[in-house]
Formats: sequence, C-alpha cells, structure tokens
Amino acid sequence: MRLDVILPTFNRYELLKLTLESLLAADTPPQLSVSVTVVDNNSSDATRDTVESYSPKFCGRLHYVFEKRQGRSHALNAGINSTSGDLVGMIDDDEQIDRQWFGRIYEIFASGEVDFIGGPYVPHWPGAPPAWLPRNHAGVIGVVDGGSQHVYGTSDAELMGGNAVVSRAVFAKCGLDSTEPGRRGKRPVADEDTDMYPRLLAAGARGVDVPDLIIYHHIHPDRLTKRYFRRWHFWRGVSSGLLDRRQPQPTPYMLGVPRYLCGSAARGLLHMMPRIAGFRKDPAELFGDELKVLDLLGFFYGKHFYKPSNG
Repeated sequence: MRLDVILPTFNRYELLKLTLESLLAADTPPQLSVSVTVVDNNSSDATRDTVESYSPKFCGRLHYVFEKRQGRSHALNAGINSTSGDLVGMIDDDEQIDRQWFGRIYEIFASGEVDFIGGPYVPHWPGAPPAWLPRNHAGVIGVVDGGSQHVYGTSDAELMGGNAVVSRAVFAKCGLDSTEPGRRGKRPVADEDTDMYPRLLAAGARGVDVPDLIIYHHIHPDRLTKRYFRRWHFWRGVSSGLLDRRQPQPTPYMLGVPRYLCGSAARGLLHMMPRIAGFRKDPAELFGDELKVLDLLGFFYGKHFYKPSNG
C-alpha cells in the first residue's frame, strides 16, 4: 500500500519544520510505503530551503512542488497530480501528526471497505481560550472532534481537508478540489471541504471518521480575535453562496437563501436583544448569535452579488 502525504504550505517555514519532524517521528507499518510532497504555494520565505534541508532525513521520500497559483485547492491539486500512490493523505503546515497516524491509516484501508477517512484536530492553544469563544464555533480555528467512530453521511460531521486520507481511485469519480470557492487575494473565500465532501458521498464513496486518527493543530494567536471570527464567518457564507449557485440544496428557500439560515439568523437576533440591553451576559452565547447573522449576510452576498475573479 502506497500513501502520498500532500502538504500545502505558504510562508510558514518555521511551522513546516514541526510538521516534517512529526512525519519523521511517526511509526510506519512495514506494509505501508509513505512519501511526502510539500507544495510551496508561492512562498517568499525559506520554505524551499527548509524542504531541501530535510530531504536527506527522508531518504528520498520527501518531494518539493512549486505552485504559483494562490489557493489551497490549487496546491492540493498540484500535489495530487504529481504523485501516484494508492492513497492521498492531506494535512496542513500548522499541524503535527500523531505517532500512530500512519498505523491507523493502514489498519483502516487494509480492510478494503473504506474509500476515505478523517479524524479529529486536537488544539495546541497559545494560552487560555477567550471567554467569548462559542464552543460550537471552534472549528473556525481548527478544533474538530467528531466523537466516536462513525460512517460519514450518518451524522452532521463532515470530512475536513486538514486531516483526511482519500483513495486515489475516488478522485477519478468525483474530480479534484474545486478552485472556485478557494481563497483569492485578500478575500478569504474558502469552502473547498464543503464542496468536496458531498461529491465524495455522491460518487458512492464510503468514509469513516476515526477518533484516533489524530493531528495536533497549532492555534495561531492572531486568530483568537472577534475580528477574525467575524471575517471568517462572513466569507465562509460568501463561499457557501457561491457553491449554492451551482448546486442548490434540497431545502426550502427564502429570497434565494435556505430558510434554515434565515431562521437561525432571526433567532440569533432575538436572543441578542435582551443581552445587549443588559440581561443574560454570557459572552460566548452573545457572540455565537452574532455569527449566525454574519453567516446569513455572507451567504446572501455570495449568492446574489459576489463576482469571483479569474485565476
């Protein structure tokens, strides 16, 4: 069994070193052949030098690919196209894999009954999480826990691209990552996972969420701000609106927006009123309600007004 780990990176060479160290330290079953491909997404720092310095430690199993087109989807697709292993693993440059990561991949795929797997993101906090951080919004900064092992499509959990392994044969059925919802310039339009996951299910691929397929995610201090969360939710809404133009959801709509989004935003506004007036001062609940409104505004803008640039 051959596994290609695709590792997109952009101007994070110091964190990239930690990711590469974790890949070196992980236990690899003898039946699993592992190669790592770092895709430099037009970095201006010491990324290339870092990869070259680590190359001898990997004994020919570390490869460098340069992808000028900005965006994680472009980088992932370049990495996938440059490799040929049976499995494609996807992690990010601010993550470290658990020592048993490779072992769990081999054990799950050896059954021959699974086409893709994902797992949790365990946070490395820079300090105590802020009091205003809503628990059900921690995925914004890469804190994901799917709970007990389950088959994808049987719960609300979705496959996240920062800790995922997909059989290469599946890409022939559902295609590579869509570049339309990806980040463009300074606008963080990014909803690639939301686009890929339903395509995997539609192609008949069977996936399992594996609780001990663990990666450790570095939580960037500059993302622990309300400004970052507001911006993320608005532009995630824009991305979802863009995708909805192409693939409407099987749900009732109001003014081109899924009715459940309108209801969620309306309930959020109602909940916010007494708190703003001085009653019920739970900062996490108050901020969570605000984010529901931003989800709706972003979706509406993305569905009806946003014009993505080419490239």
